[in-house]
Amino acid sequence: MDLLMTEEEVRFRNEVRTFLDAHLDEELKRAERLNPSFLADPAIGLKWQAKLNDKGWVAPSWPKQYGGTGWTLAERYIFDQECERAGEPHFRGASIKMIAPVIMRYGNEAQKSFYLPRILNGEDVWAQGYSEPGSGSDLASLKTRAVLEGDHYVVNGSKIWSTLAHHATRMFALVRTADTGKKQEGITFILIDLTSPGVTIRPIRSICGTHEFNQVFFDDVKVPVSDRIGEEGEGWDIAKYLLEFERGGAFAGGVLRAMLTRLHRLASEPLPDGRTMIDDPLFMARFAEIATDVDANDMLELSATSKVQAGGNPGSVPSSTMKIERSRIRQSIAELAASILGPNALRWEEHRPLHELPEESEIDEERKVASAVYFNSRSQSIFGGSNEIQLEIIAKILLR
Repeated sequence: MDLLMTEEEVRFRNEVRTFLDAHLDEELKRAERLNPSFLADPAIGLKWQAKLNDKGWVAPSWPKQYGGTGWTLAERYIFDQECERAGEPHFRGASIKMIAPVIMRYGNEAQKSFYLPRILNGEDVWAQGYSEPGSGSDLASLKTRAVLEGDHYVVNGSKIWSTLAHHATRMFALVRTADTGKKQEGITFILIDLTSPGVTIRPIRSICGTHEFNQVFFDDVKVPVSDRIGEEGEGWDIAKYLLEFERGGAFAGGVLRAMLTRLHRLASEPLPDGRTMIDDPLFMARFAEIATDVDANDMLELSATSKVQAGGNPGSVPSSTMKIERSRIRQSIAELAASILGPNALRWEEHRPLHELPEESEIDEERKVASAVYFNSRSQSIFGGSNEIQLEIIAKILLR
């Protein structure tokens, strides 16, 4: 891939910048700046999604036939970098990045025609239903059961760590439909309407103070057979395909560079004694080390995404490697930012979301959110499959 932009790509970049200048308003940018979580507040995210949908730019990675942009890999990369530079809210979570590719590959035509347009326009917001109280990294041990009764399944059990399920309309879930053979063989992939009778959602407040996660309970919840993806017992293979998109199927370099820029701005502000951290050689050595890691991550992403553009998926080893690196870099940036604050890192604001509070100067708001971002970053090496599990995946493939 040629990393120098062509004249056409420069024109495309300028078109993106013009759009962002016109439509990404200060309310949306401030809300994202004050967001310690990895996904935007849903009300903010849906506002930005609607603006992008009007332009036809909601899903850059989707094929054009399903409502995607038809952009080249280079154009997608440019779009991502420009959106992050401008400070867009991060809304492309379980709906656009995870369940949509699964429906495109494994869904039937009726499922594609019904669900994909509703994902694009924000009518459906999806949550993930994989982990359970006793089945996290050992996902194949899941116990949530779906029993076939006529033209529907009856589902009983619970899912945990379901991000933004309290705002979601639907959940894609792994359920057990058989106990024979290997435990992976009895798993089926289904789509659940979260407004169905028997669904109960309980909040889990994270260490950074936000309500991101939930435990979802199913008590005799009916799910039509028509909302099963693939055949019974194929859920494990479908789940592995989806996880490759969760762990490595999108760019993260833009958000990492945006975080690095914010860190540099924070380090440029005078401390109470008049010093600035950018004048500290030890601090700047660590900053440069992280910046180099961001560059290396970009190369990993471009290589893996090239496979997607060619019709494949990222692959287990690249996906797991990128998942490890992204989480490590985010944590490193958050740690360095918190270290700048010194004792002020203990400052804590209970109210969520933070953008509802009275506006302060941009640097004061950076300081306000830094500790919460640090705490939230700790989860980066756990969710989506812990880094230890990613190392096991890599080892099993490379050493066999």
